[in-house]
Amino acid sequence: MDAIDSVVDPLRAFAKDSVRLVKRCHKPDRNEFTKVAVRTAIGFVVMGFVGFFVKLIFIPINNIIVGSG
Repeated sequence: MDAIDSVVDPLRAFAKDSVRLVKRCHKPDRNEFTKVAVRTAIGFVVMGFVGFFVKLIFIPINNIIVGSG
């Protein structure tokens, strides 16, 4: 019986926590969704520029190190 309880108790606690989380969640209103969408888009653009500039810097360096052929 102890072995069964050691398996069932964590599952029961997980289910209880999951129900509590779902009850606390709410659907975002239009304003909140817009804020999140804009900030996510800004993050994508910033990370894209960072990747572009890193690539822009390291391609010539790599060509100098490796040689052109």
